Amino acid sequence: MELEIKVAEIARKTEAIRRNVSKVIIGKEAVLQKLMAAFLAGGNVLLEDMPGTGKTMMAKALAASLDAEFGRIQFTPDLLPSDVTGLNIYRQDQGKFEFSPGPAFCNILLADEINRATPRTQSSLLECMEEHQITVDGVSRHMKEPFFLIATQNPVETTGTYPLPEAQIDRFAMQLSMGYPTPEEELMIIDRYREEMPLQELEPVCSCDEIIDMQKTCRKIFVSDSVKKYLVQIIQATRESSSLMMGVNPRGTLSYLHCVQAYAAIQGREFVTPDDVKELCIPVLGHRILSYGAGTGESAEEILREILNSVPVPTEDWKM
Repeated sequence: MELEIKVAEIARKTEAIRRNVSKVIIGKEAVLQKLMAAFLAGGNVLLEDMPGTGKTMMAKALAASLDAEFGRIQFTPDLLPSDVTGLNIYRQDQGKFEFSPGPAFCNILLADEINRATPRTQSSLLECMEEHQITVDGVSRHMKEPFFLIATQNPVETTGTYPLPEAQIDRFAMQLSMGYPTPEEELMIIDRYREEMPLQELEPVCSCDEIIDMQKTCRKIFVSDSVKKYLVQIIQATRESSSLMMGVNPRGTLSYLHCVQAYAAIQGREFVTPDDVKELCIPVLGHRILSYGAGTGESAEEILREILNSVPVPTEDWKM
């Protein structure tokens, strides 16, 4: 009964966040739901899409909806790791070094155009993404909780960019795409932004403490043995596929599990269904697999859809 009350609260809070963000971002409720699922699962998100589709605005609107500290880093080729993490500065009047924290010490961090920075600077985020801490000159400092990294990149621009290594891409719980709006949505965007900037009017509807409680509750969402087996069979199929040179690793398995738990909670359910597993398959696993390239003629999304069609969906009772 206590879990039921807490799950109902998660659904209510995430709906409040959705309504708030929808004042700024029109028609992207499904993307926001997955973004929130990754956040409540304790993961990070890579938003990859064409310029001008609302990636940065989505991150700003989410941050404005929470009573949380927001940080933004515009990644450029000349950005240094210390510009992200901070550095020790010598105070001559005190005769000692003093740590000056970088913009990464916040609750929600927007890494804008992350693939424009050098691999050395990109790697400065690895520790805070996985361990929620930053080590400078041998001293480790914990990040603020909750911590959520939203990174953006343009998939078609290659000049002056540095592709993210597989080890870093794997640390993102999901890779999402905003997509273009429909004609009806675009007319609504024109009307809403013609005279004003809605982002400036957003007020927080959720606190950091509430997010932390929601994250803890999501880990308690029930996952039946049949659904766990279904999830593992999908993972195993990526490792055995003749179309893939690299399948999903155990980190991906755990990320998949935690994301479907959070996604179920957002829907107001105390248990995970096979539909949750199918819905998050491509966002959670698509960036973790490597195909053999153009020779196969299949994209990662197509291969995962084939796997979903081949793995039997559990029909036995998967409720609590």
